[in-house]
Amino acid sequence: MAQSKVSDNLIRLKCSVCNRFNYYVRKNKKQVERKLEYKKFCSWCKKHTPHKENRLR
Repeated sequence: MAQSKVSDNLIRLKCSVCNRFNYYVRKNKKQVERKLEYKKFCSWCKKHTPHKENRLR
């Protein structure tokens, strides 16, 4: 039962430049209603790029 709750809060972050998934983060959907966007390092682009939220399948 705990497994399903964990997967609901897990979000993938996708690089906006190369469209690869580099990071997984947890999101509290009750407190944060907007989509997450972080500026993180992309190991494929070799630079800091915006990473946007994408659902975990």
